[in-house]
Amino acid sequence: MANKNLNNAKIAKKDEFYTQLTDIERELQHYWQHFKDKVVLCNCDDPYESNFFKYFALRFNQLGLKKLICTCYNGSPVQGNELMIDFGDFSDEPKKIAYKVEITEVKDLNGDGAVDLSDVRYLLQNDKNVLSTLKTGDFRDPECIELLKQADIVVTNPPFSLFREYIGQLMKYEKKFLIIGSQNNVTYKEVFQLIMENKVWLGYKSGDMAFKVPNDYEARETRYWEDETGQKWRSLGNICWFTNLDHNKRHEELDLVCHYTPEEYPEYDNYEAINVNKVDDIPSDYEKVMGVPITFFDKYNPNQFEILGMTTGRDEFIARPIKRYINPIQVNKDGSTTNGSKANTRATLLLPGIPSGRIYYTADNSERPFEILYARILIRNKHPQKI
Repeated sequence: MANKNLNNAKIAKKDEFYTQLTDIERELQHYWQHFKDKVVLCNCDDPYESNFFKYFALRFNQLGLKKLICTCYNGSPVQGNELMIDFGDFSDEPKKIAYKVEITEVKDLNGDGAVDLSDVRYLLQNDKNVLSTLKTGDFRDPECIELLKQADIVVTNPPFSLFREYIGQLMKYEKKFLIIGSQNNVTYKEVFQLIMENKVWLGYKSGDMAFKVPNDYEARETRYWEDETGQKWRSLGNICWFTNLDHNKRHEELDLVCHYTPEEYPEYDNYEAINVNKVDDIPSDYEKVMGVPITFFDKYNPNQFEILGMTTGRDEFIARPIKRYINPIQVNKDGSTTNGSKANTRATLLLPGIPSGRIYYTADNSERPFEILYARILIRNKHPQKI
């Protein structure tokens, strides 16, 4: 990923986040059955720094892998310590180069009775067929696409700023995958469509996750720290795994204990659906359309629920808005008004008055107060409880 466009995106977005080995182990334990005799590609991973490479290299034999391929874009701003070695014949290359590593077996090369990082280090140092340079290492580069075609399963943490393009490429080449992304990615039109069609779903882990970040990463007021070694860290609370590998969690039924009442579940003004503020509050006995937070995807069972759309005003969904607003107005705390936004892209609840700081809209030449909500997923219970 060394081309100019990608480098500019990575500088602008600061999305070079390095996943902890413990987080990889915690997620991958649920997918071991998928990896026997498979070619695994980690195409956003410097083998000298990436914990994805470390995970698969150390478990190559346990998983029964056929081949492991890792590529990097031209070096990394994070300097690893586990596998720091010289490049041998590549010593005349620039310090930061794009290269690939292909492993077809991992043996106890030092004879100590165990396969560990020292054996992987020895392999990289002594087998000249394992490591070779690439032109750019960009996952969109033709030579990297050829590597993608060889792969059965792709596992990595792609650049956050390129998530749409990255998952689009995986779908184009019909690859199985397990990748990390922001939970907000489910609201992307392209990603949401895949989830709605049950072509992609969330993995086991969702929520908070901590990542190593490069030395030039700017300090943040929250969710940022430096450890005793000076390593910079950033945690994000909306991280999840995206996959098309089946796992047990997506077949677990959500236990519904609430019951519908009109008072507790008001209807939207612009969608024929009721509002549910929390996933745990989904009523067991409601058979029509419900709007739930995007955290619903972490509990989504396709046998229990049907996804109809999202409150974005898009007409391609089954559940469409029944009303579109004009002239959105924001009422400020000082009583002044400014033009609002998202009038046609969010579900709204009718309010009894116009509280200070709320949003209201002029529709059909009448002023009407609304509370605008975060994006809601529109769902239907396939088997509602009969009362």
